[in-house]
Amino acid sequence: MPREDLIQIEGTITSALGGGQYEIKPTDGSDNIRAQLCGKMKKHNIRLILGDKVKVGVSPYDTSHGIVTWKLRS
Repeated sequence: MPREDLIQIEGTITSALGGGQYEIKPTDGSDNIRAQLCGKMKKHNIRLILGDKVKVGVSPYDTSHGIVTWKLRS
């Protein structure tokens, strides 16, 4: 699915899981999202820690998984 079709959701990282996956709590109060880093963030060694605000691209078909596309400024 192209990135333009993904739903963009802002949230906060609540836990770091193994294998580059993170659990994110959306700001709108919906269920937690399990997301992994996008390729550009891996390529440029952008690191995330607990409490960081991020933007996640979520598929409209399965809103429990996504891709972290941006690290927002605090």
